Amino acid sequence: MARQRVPVVLVAGFLGAGKTTMLNHLLANRQGVRVGVVVNDFGQVNIDALAVAGQVDTMVSLGNGCLCCAVDASGLDAMLGKLSRPEAGIDVIVVEASGIAEPRDLLRLMIASENPDIRYGGLVEVVDAVEFEAARVRHPELTEHLRVADLVVLNKVDRVEADDLAKVRAVVEEHAPGVPVLTTERGRVDPGLFFDPRPRESYGQLSFDDLREHDHSEHLHAQYESVTFTSDRPLSPRRFLAFLESRPAGLYRVKGHVDLASPESRSRFGLHTVGAFVQVERSAWPSGPRRTELVLIGAGIDAAEIERQLSACVAEDEVPDERGLLRFLRYLNEPDEDSARHAEEA
Repeated sequence: MARQRVPVVLVAGFLGAGKTTMLNHLLANRQGVRVGVVVNDFGQVNIDALAVAGQVDTMVSLGNGCLCCAVDASGLDAMLGKLSRPEAGIDVIVVEASGIAEPRDLLRLMIASENPDIRYGGLVEVVDAVEFEAARVRHPELTEHLRVADLVVLNKVDRVEADDLAKVRAVVEEHAPGVPVLTTERGRVDPGLFFDPRPRESYGQLSFDDLREHDHSEHLHAQYESVTFTSDRPLSPRRFLAFLESRPAGLYRVKGHVDLASPESRSRFGLHTVGAFVQVERSAWPSGPRRTELVLIGAGIDAAEIERQLSACVAEDEVPDERGLLRFLRYLNEPDEDSARHAEEA
């Protein structure tokens, strides 16, 4: 069986937006997931690297330079290659860009990667709700950064009045149409929006994670809701794609497997979304009946309405919709078809 490619999540945002705070929260609540981190701190002292070094499993730190302009695609491949090699056992890689990085250039570097062991896992733009208005006056390009994001994390919302927060959110949504906006404070984002905990066999010496007592007091599970949808009948590719491309507000993550009635033997479609980013992987069906199984995660979502919309995606018959399937396959994650939507935008 081919090894699953390691997802690479890009985290961008202007200076002081709270990227490292969010990363530390993800690391502290990673639930057994092995995380590799590329920290790109601009300056002589890697303050960000020092902040996360005590928690991360493997780290590559870049000092005194900006990843998006100082490293070409092959250089980025070398860094990610250290983390994605099978013996490292890494489940997800997070690239924390410097506060002056250009997200569009980061995206181009990721798409140009020739490393067969990694896949693009989405671009998260962290926005400082307190300083955003003042910062974009000095740096108008910040609003352009929002356009290429897959998920916007509007941070520090506890430090602004409701009216001011509404204004900032309106600007963000204007420049990032259709991109989910997650409001949070102190970077407290549910790790389940970015990566999944993986069960591991216990053998040999116990790890630090096995021995320490986990503090669940700051977990965000209560703030998020999940909807499970299953269907023994295939879904219509057209209707399901329309659901994905205009998903309800507050729905941040969709994952699972989809049956779209393709006649091919390799017709099992694994689905993974982070915010507006959609990724599809194809594999053969295991033994047993074909079945759609999805988990949808969000905040403030209407579970009954989501289930209604997904039920409406069930096909009237099992005749393959080849044209609809072709449109769905734009998001297929294969070496020569990666990140089609982002390649066009970047």
